[in-house]
Amino acid sequence: MGVTSQGMVGERIKAIRRQRGLSQAQLAHPELSDSYVSLIESGKRTPTPAVLELLAQKLDCSLTYLVNGVTAEQMEELELGLRFARMALDNGELVEARRRFAELLQDSHLTGLASLRQDARYGYALAAEACGDLPDAISVLTALRTDDAEGQSQERRVQVALALCRCYRELGDLQAAAHVGEGSLGLGVSRPVWDDGLMELGSTLLSVYIERGDLLRARQFATELLTAAEELGTPRALVAALWNAAVTIEKMGSGEEALPLIERALAIHSENGDPRNLARLRASYGMMLLRTRPEEAPRARDLCLRSLRELRESSAGVAAVTLCLTYVAQTEIASGRIPDAMEHALEARESDPERVGNVIMAEVHLILGQLYWLQERDADCLAELALAKQLLEQLPATRKAAETWQAIAEITNRAGDQGLGTTAYQRALACVGL
Repeated sequence: MGVTSQGMVGERIKAIRRQRGLSQAQLAHPELSDSYVSLIESGKRTPTPAVLELLAQKLDCSLTYLVNGVTAEQMEELELGLRFARMALDNGELVEARRRFAELLQDSHLTGLASLRQDARYGYALAAEACGDLPDAISVLTALRTDDAEGQSQERRVQVALALCRCYRELGDLQAAAHVGEGSLGLGVSRPVWDDGLMELGSTLLSVYIERGDLLRARQFATELLTAAEELGTPRALVAALWNAAVTIEKMGSGEEALPLIERALAIHSENGDPRNLARLRASYGMMLLRTRPEEAPRARDLCLRSLRELRESSAGVAAVTLCLTYVAQTEIASGRIPDAMEHALEARESDPERVGNVIMAEVHLILGQLYWLQERDADCLAELALAKQLLEQLPATRKAAETWQAIAEITNRAGDQGLGTTAYQRALACVGL
């Protein structure tokens, strides 16, 4: 119990004692001395849990209220609200989750509940990130690392650093992302004592190296992560390291070398992983297979279709399902199944943009543009690409944005809009700093 909370407990004891019309001596007798009660009320002594429980009984109030300033009923209501907010986030109800977390943070009863308040702030940051409001998420996460650092568990500190590193990466501030990741891991000072949480943070840092084009550093770090994961031996660490190492190696042009790694990650995760993450990994494998071995497009399609079924059967959110629909559509295009691809792309287009985000919706419009172009429907093609352009203009300059801009440029040029094609090429170059 810190100095501030210690003083607040003393003030609550004094206030309730006076409400009950008791003197310090009456409250103390016979178990305690009146001078001890006086020291507690002035914040100069920290009562033990046993003494707090005794005082709560004597004052006829709940221990919860004495310690936290809330009644047991208010505490239960706050915990229930937090649980519902987390459920909304887990189920992909992103706007609803953000609203619920925000309401919790405005509740005055949460002020003295450090742990619950940290949970609510962290949840709000994740919801803001999922809604695409990266600056707001970064602001809250940064405050969590500084203002609320005292009393945080190591697990929570790693979770906050992981989310902050990821948000900076998505915002395009790769220098800040690397600074958070490297600083939290202690790189350059000492080597981490790896655990599952630090492995996931290291894997996110690895993706930052890939994004900024530092592929040599990425390859070296991927090797380090794989070695550490093998020594740690936990499924969570192995999956994180294998999955991200596979992505790294593929980005360096060695898809055939990457496939065995992601296949091993899938095998491990299939035994004990959660259904949603397993489905995401399976879809990632399907897309890597498609890029590396285009002739295996039908198999890649089967993998993505299975992933789509698994996501729908799990508690996956709309964003995850919509992204998987784009994967299925791409594998169907590569398999020559244009009507099926159109069906899945149109289903993806029906998703609520507020729940899906601009990155995924831009990809949906891009795929529809490609499909319309394949059907020689140039006007519809250009209309979809214009919508993709509007969404991309609201996003940070990242490698992924550059790839999407380049794809828009190529398709618009084929469809006959040289102006949009030139603009898209320019935006692609700007995203990579050229």
